[in-house]
Amino acid sequence: MSVEPYFANVPQAVRIHLENLRDIIRAAAEASNTAPLEENLKWGQPSFAPPKRAGTPIRLSWSQKTPDRVDLLVHCQTTLVDAWRHRFGELFEYSGTRAVHIPLGTPLPEEALHIMAVMALTYHRRKS
Repeated sequence: MSVEPYFANVPQAVRIHLENLRDIIRAAAEASNTAPLEENLKWGQPSFAPPKRAGTPIRLSWSQKTPDRVDLLVHCQTTLVDAWRHRFGELFEYSGTRAVHIPLGTPLPEEALHIMAVMALTYHRRKS
């Protein structure tokens, strides 16, 4: 299922942030030779999955419960969020081993997000 319906059903400011994040993820896939990504909805959220055994999918989320941010999520059994927390510190807010919270209304830290996306999309390559 296409991610477009998800983007169409969120407020415009959210959609712009999510579309910019998708562009960053796609560029990271090109840079890391994990393109093309499989884009679809998983658990009702946009998911961007690299080829099998290359890395782990990245999901994006927004909720009316936390309307001032979008979330970038990865599989909770990876060490990615801990690595990002160590590398990027207070640049983001983190949630356990699953999510990074990205505030709306501020410019995206594109370089950091690109690095994070490459790390996720190549996670299994780096582990082997």
